[in-house]
Amino acid sequence: MKDSGVCTSFVNMATTGSMFDTITGNHSDNYEDEFCDPTAVNQFAAIFIPGFFSIVIIFSLLGNILVIVILAKYENLKSLTNAFILNLAVSDLFFTTGLPFWAYYYMYGWTLGEHACKIVNFVFYIGFYSSGILLILMTAHRYVAVMNPLSNIVSTTGTYSVVACVIIWAVSILVASPAFIFTKVEQNQCVNANSYWSLWIIYQQNILFLLSSVVFIFCYSQIIRRLLRPTAQRRKNKTLKLIFTLMVVFFVGWTPYNVMIFQKSLYFWNQSRADSTTMSEMCETLKRQLYALYVSQLFAFSHCGLNPVFYVFVGVKFKNHLKKMLKGWDHSNSSIRNRQSRLTITSLTSGEEFSV
Repeated sequence: MKDSGVCTSFVNMATTGSMFDTITGNHSDNYEDEFCDPTAVNQFAAIFIPGFFSIVIIFSLLGNILVIVILAKYENLKSLTNAFILNLAVSDLFFTTGLPFWAYYYMYGWTLGEHACKIVNFVFYIGFYSSGILLILMTAHRYVAVMNPLSNIVSTTGTYSVVACVIIWAVSILVASPAFIFTKVEQNQCVNANSYWSLWIIYQQNILFLLSSVVFIFCYSQIIRRLLRPTAQRRKNKTLKLIFTLMVVFFVGWTPYNVMIFQKSLYFWNQSRADSTTMSEMCETLKRQLYALYVSQLFAFSHCGLNPVFYVFVGVKFKNHLKKMLKGWDHSNSSIRNRQSRLTITSLTSGEEFSV
């Protein structure tokens, strides 16, 4: 029994029918053709998913790089809040670097060698886990800022911010490092070495999601209760609105995905054989579930492109910085155009045509 993790598990199911193999315990191509032919699902994946990933990649690269530039140009990076946002943008970029490889994988299988398979999985997992950890910490930090604004944690800057970010990345790298050991290339597929590691990856993601959900629900329910008090300050907390929006996007995006991969994990435990009639019925159900897996995956993986969009359109501070930067570019372009006009006029009066 074989399979792969986070992203490759779905690719492997579409290209090899391993979900069906897990149910039947039979790896015969003829048996798959008779009862569970995944051709239609494969075609859906090969055509639709690479196109969708291309859009996500463009949004993610432009948006996250823009966030990093704005933070570096206008904000104090020693602030813990800004440090978290900066690292989240970097995390999203790490996550995004894996998507072109998965888009290629959906269309052609894995032809890039085993070392590339291990490295791509490793980098992808770093982005995945660091993003989840950062969102949890950002929520907890905002909770402390609202509930106890005089706390030292709220005003933390400098060395403490650096140490916090180093710990986040160290934990993410540690959790992702087994990809170098338990990932391999087999029959043109980048897969996990065994089903036990596949289950570990699934449940690890489920645990991270559940932990995130508990933190989000607790922190924001308490914050809402505080803000609804008659004595509470009525000013809008723009940072809270931004982070809360990011949490909602994360929650809505990742809930279906986690439900589907947990459901998928149940098939690893059930390896009983079935008669042809039962298998045919199960096959149709599994195909529908596989479509649902693909769709939920698209919602989940698009979060790396959506985060910077909300930075720009929800965060007033980011919008103001963006406007300021665009005005600066427009002023620079106007200066260049005026300089070109002066040079052209000067060259014409001297009897020469000159352009820059």
